[in-house]
Amino acid sequence: MDNLITLVIATRNNGKTAEIADLFKDHPVIIKNLSDFGPISIIEEDGKTFDENAYKKASFAARALGFPALADDSGLLVEALSGAPGVFSARYAGENATDEQRCLKLLSGMKGETNRKAAFECVISVAVPSGFALTYEGRCEGIITEELSGTNGFGYDPIFYYPPLGKTFAEMSMDEKSSVSHRGNALNELKNEFAKVLIWIQQNMLKQDKFKIMPGCEKIDIEIL
Repeated sequence: MDNLITLVIATRNNGKTAEIADLFKDHPVIIKNLSDFGPISIIEEDGKTFDENAYKKASFAARALGFPALADDSGLLVEALSGAPGVFSARYAGENATDEQRCLKLLSGMKGETNRKAAFECVISVAVPSGFALTYEGRCEGIITEELSGTNGFGYDPIFYYPPLGKTFAEMSMDEKSSVSHRGNALNELKNEFAKVLIWIQQNMLKQDKFKIMPGCEKIDIEIL
């Protein structure tokens, strides 16, 4: 592949962009994010699944900017709460709540509950302007603690205990967390196939104007077990 491919990360988070850029640094790709372009509408994450939200963000950015785009959506699913907070993980304690407030609200809802099983899930979508997309999924199972522990990470990390390492996500180093986390698993699988993904992107960018997408035929799902 002779030409560099520009891949837009559908976020304005420079930290997330830098993490992804580092993963793909040995490939012929230029990583940009939404901050590298002019004003672009904010996408409402109103999907019923992580898959829907990730695809919505990636496909919108790809169509709006004319480049292939990558987006992810993730959250915490607690068994005793029937899968909540799920897709509402970031808004579980209100739109402007802090990470600590979200954790405390969840712990309050779990008070006296003996079933502490939970899992983080992440879906990554890589879309081209025509609407076609590749989907990668990652999952990490753990236990909800009784109290917050650790100062690293973000979100629900201080109350998500990972038994194999004997730590909460917030007690792990960045390298430890990346090696076992839902997002790390999904990104690593994408990294392992990235050479093929770039070929797929190049092929679909070249032919995107030659056909019309039929409803329901836009996506190719690759599930990570």
